[in-house]
Amino acid sequence: MKENIQIVFGLLGGLAVFIYGMNMMSECLQKAAGEKMKKILSLLTRNPVMGALAGMLVTAVLQSSSATTVMAIGFVSAGLMTLPQAISIIFGANIGTTMTAQLIAFKLSDYIYAIIFIGFIVYFISKSERVKNVGMTIFAFGLLFLGIETMGSVMKPLASSPIFTELIGKVADVPILGVAVGALMTVVVQSSSATIAVLQNFAAQPGADGVTSIIGLAGAIPILFGDNIGTTITALLASIGQPKDAKRTALAHCIFNISGCFLFIWFVKPLAAFIQYISPPKGPEIEVISRQIANTHTFFNLVMTLIWVPLVGVMVKIVMCLIPDGEVKEVNAVQPKFLDNKLISQPTVALQLAVRELMNCGEQVGVTLKKAAEKIDSGDGASVEEFVKSREVTAELTGKITDYLAEMAAAGVMTEQQAARAAELQYVLIDIDRISELTKNVAVSMQTEKLVKKDKKSAKEERVQFSQEASKDIQKSMELVSEMYNMVMKMVNNEEANEAENLVKMKEKIRKMDGDIRKGHIKRVHKGKCKAGLTAAFNEILHNVERIGNSCVNLADAAEDGVRFSTFLREME
Repeated sequence: MKENIQIVFGLLGGLAVFIYGMNMMSECLQKAAGEKMKKILSLLTRNPVMGALAGMLVTAVLQSSSATTVMAIGFVSAGLMTLPQAISIIFGANIGTTMTAQLIAFKLSDYIYAIIFIGFIVYFISKSERVKNVGMTIFAFGLLFLGIETMGSVMKPLASSPIFTELIGKVADVPILGVAVGALMTVVVQSSSATIAVLQNFAAQPGADGVTSIIGLAGAIPILFGDNIGTTITALLASIGQPKDAKRTALAHCIFNISGCFLFIWFVKPLAAFIQYISPPKGPEIEVISRQIANTHTFFNLVMTLIWVPLVGVMVKIVMCLIPDGEVKEVNAVQPKFLDNKLISQPTVALQLAVRELMNCGEQVGVTLKKAAEKIDSGDGASVEEFVKSREVTAELTGKITDYLAEMAAAGVMTEQQAARAAELQYVLIDIDRISELTKNVAVSMQTEKLVKKDKKSAKEERVQFSQEASKDIQKSMELVSEMYNMVMKMVNNEEANEAENLVKMKEKIRKMDGDIRKGHIKRVHKGKCKAGLTAAFNEILHNVERIGNSCVNLADAAEDGVRFSTFLREME
């Protein structure tokens, strides 16, 4: 009984070390090479073949098909990638993920602790963040093999257990049962790489004769097929709550693996014989079966990709049929268009989405500012509600962007450069949000009646509004800051735009106009055209207009310092 408990906990512990090492390696690789991987995905998706190559390469480097799949789903949900492009990437990701199994097939038992030590030393002595990530990648690579070695050592007693041997014999003789076992294992563990590693280790255990595998390649192949089906659960979970194209992308992943299983399950023994023939080196089965399983995994996904890449259009039609468009529902304006919380762990993509959302927010504020300038003297009471509502929407949106950037920082997945970029976005966001608030204050103040005393002697109050002359003066200043804001946003949005000189002139013009408007108000009060009791409110409005101009200057300074949205998005175009 004690031995059984040790086996169970040894297997679980080894699996935990393996998964931890694999996830750490993927995370560090993303930090070290994420920008380049994003560029590859954006450039190599012009046709299905290039898309598949991009998905294969990115997954092979990042060592995570889940990361590539979730990234593709995020791109689709944000409208940065079409459905056929995302599907082709997922086809390639299925090939790229087989790299893990190929690495596991290498016999590195004698070098595990050396690899761990080298990775630790590189991380410990380096001052560069990029080199530190490389060191942690090497360290995690060693942990991955330490987990494999642990699982292999605790599995040895299982090979001599008659009960377990008989159970495995049933699985090996009934392919569909092997598929079910593999799928269930992957659904529970949420990692096909981990379950395939377990399969490789278990298959390497000797049977009764001490030479042949306890399960054999023909018995392992159906379990491998099941592992491929089980891994699609990750994509399905990532698509929950996403637009329909994102769900279709995840569904395409499922169809790819299920169709492959259905195609190959009838030819398990011929497939096993073929893999054994093409897989060097030759030798005892327990010595070579790990590599044979890895080769089967690669061959399966390579063949299915070659079948499906020319049929991407067919796959699109299938998923469109299974998940039709249906009725178009009105989207809540407060909901972000681009932000995707499932991509926070992918900072290179998440920052792109944050930039696009911020551009969307800045555009909305520009529209509101222009509308305020146009309606400043309309006297339309209903429009007060319009500006209040517009401000609420912008406040909600800027709040969501702020939370998104904060969650990225809290996740600890950003490099120093990415963290600096996020801080720059936050800096811009603060001023855009402030301009939105000030615009609402000016618009509401100009269209709301004020209670003022009839005269100095009387205690009675009357409801009055600003005179037509006062409204026109405020309107001129608002039109000027609206023009100023448009200039600034051109600078922030466009790497080539340079309006700094014009902005300085405009700022001086606003300052001069402010003085002239105040003098004009005093003259009107003296002539009885404006109520003296409105002076404080009038000055407050002018102060808010001036603060809008100051925020525009802040944004221009940020653009001059290199905060340009086009810089962030250049690699995505």
